[in-house]
Amino acid sequence: MQAVTPQQFLARLKEEIEKDRITLPTLPEVALKVRAAVEGGKATASQLADMIAEDAALSARLLQVANSPLYRARTEITNLQMAIMRLGYDTVRTLITGLAMKQVFQPDSALLERYFRDIWRTSVDVAAISRALATLTPHLDAEHALLAGLIHQIGKLPILVLANRNQALARDQTALDRLLDELHPAIGALILSHWNFPDTLRQVVSDYRQWNRQSPDGEADYVDIIQVAYLEHLASQGEEPPVDPTTIGAFSRLGLTPDIEVVEIEGIDETRQIFA
Repeated sequence: MQAVTPQQFLARLKEEIEKDRITLPTLPEVALKVRAAVEGGKATASQLADMIAEDAALSARLLQVANSPLYRARTEITNLQMAIMRLGYDTVRTLITGLAMKQVFQPDSALLERYFRDIWRTSVDVAAISRALATLTPHLDAEHALLAGLIHQIGKLPILVLANRNQALARDQTALDRLLDELHPAIGALILSHWNFPDTLRQVVSDYRQWNRQSPDGEADYVDIIQVAYLEHLASQGEEPPVDPTTIGAFSRLGLTPDIEVVEIEGIDETRQIFA
């Protein structure tokens, strides 16, 4: 695997997954239950509260979020049922999934710990910017944009797990970074299919690096949101963008210009703090 091409690595990774030698990341059980219950359309707020209560840490985080300035609760929310009624089922489903995502990033080696930490930090920053941008775009949902940001690089995790088993590749940061950059969109789409996530999110992970893409109906979509948020994240870190931002159609579809100061949009810091 020392001189492996991205195509060879992808084929090897898919083979390892098919033979159950590498397990795709899985969401915590509580998040899966909540998603299924909300999508089934028959769960009550009390039933959802009971499901969430099975995970004490998630319960505490959801109450913290419900009482945060981000959601402007008029009175203190003191229990899960109140939080669900205040936020709404769809928002709770998205928030529980997002809050549970951090549990997916659990490394078992120094290499994975370093990469996983950096990927999660990037994902949180992109998610915070994405949510803020979506609040300025009436036909897009802010919480859906938030989740899109949190999962946009999920495909890097299985790549790192397999690379960690090969010492030569693990030591060759240039080769590993190339594999991560080229392959994570395809692997991310595979993971989201495994999780039964909607097409809008699968499209985000598979297409957000396709800088010349056109929106199917000409309107801004979640891929546009993530593209702009990702470029703004790179700019905030002083990193060179992979493409000239002035050539990206996503900015104009969102009614923005590449010189937008996203730090001035309300809610970004609050969202970062929730998921940090």
